[in-house]
Amino acid sequence: MLSVLRILWALPWTVFGLAVGGLGLLAGGRAQRRGRVIEFYGPGAAWFLRIFPLVAGASAVTFGHTVLARDRAALESARSHEFVHVRQYERWGLFFVPAYLICWLVLWIRGKNPYHDNPFEKEAYRREGWDRG
Repeated sequence: MLSVLRILWALPWTVFGLAVGGLGLLAGGRAQRRGRVIEFYGPGAAWFLRIFPLVAGASAVTFGHTVLARDRAALESARSHEFVHVRQYERWGLFFVPAYLICWLVLWIRGKNPYHDNPFEKEAYRREGWDRG
């Protein structure tokens, strides 16, 4: 029951990820399921990662229970990091993206690195085995 609630709590962002990933499939992308997560990769996801604000240039991004990656190699490389974000979505639900963006903005205003100093990213790097300080 708890896992169903976690999926529902993150559902609004999962729907967004499914929409973007679905469009990516129309552009020749691929999709696969890994546990509770649907992963998309290929040309459409790569285009989204180039143009979407705050993730422009990233190799992968997570929305709820979806991960979008540039290509299969980027997906394999980023999977453990992105799966930490999936668990964060399960805790924060609809509020994950606003909380992430508030942290990003506060860090930027304080002259810190809004990505590497972001507590959500620090947790993801720490849990995947990379301590970035």
